Amino acid sequence: MGDKNVERAARLDTTSISDALDRLGIAGQCLNIKPLDPGFRMTGRAFTILYGPAGQPPGTVGDYIDDVETGRVVVLDNGGRENATVWGDILTFVAHQRGVAGTVIDGACRDTALSRELGYPIFSRSYSMRTGKDRVQVEAVNSPVNIGDARVHPGDLLRGDADGVLVIPLAHEDTVLSAAEEIDAIEQQIRAAIKDGKTLAEARRQLGYHQLQTRRK
Repeated sequence: MGDKNVERAARLDTTSISDALDRLGIAGQCLNIKPLDPGFRMTGRAFTILYGPAGQPPGTVGDYIDDVETGRVVVLDNGGRENATVWGDILTFVAHQRGVAGTVIDGACRDTALSRELGYPIFSRSYSMRTGKDRVQVEAVNSPVNIGDARVHPGDLLRGDADGVLVIPLAHEDTVLSAAEEIDAIEQQIRAAIKDGKTLAEARRQLGYHQLQTRRK
């Protein structure tokens, strides 16, 4: 049996979900984390890794990929570091082979050509060729992490598209998804009303567009 909320999230754009998060006062937008390719789409639950500066002697950057289940999203918190990559072509190849849904990095990746060639979704702060080996090391697996100012717990729902990536906390996902579905439906109704001859101002006023994202108590 499939994960119904993953399926619901996959039918929504990040913009509608973001508006729902704003309405509910939940900070889930992973700011400044962008797709390597605007065509990438990603939906799944988080498998999290926390990185820190390498010790002496340095620890490993991790062989965790063998433990990531099909359909999960690998979420890597490298503290926003852009001087040491934590994801490259071997991880992309293995993740793609295993049916992993995608990778989100608060930091940098490398070997970006293979990601685009395979259509494997990567969302990161930046990319570079400089390895993270002997520069950073795994501190924790499946612990809470921070991605672009948003808190991500293992099992939280992530959605990514051309506009970026966001997290829907597990405890609030039914409420967030219901609000996002309502917002998406109203925006579709506005487009239909304009197609039928109404002005944008009329359609927005009649369908309550300007209150869609407003915080509700």
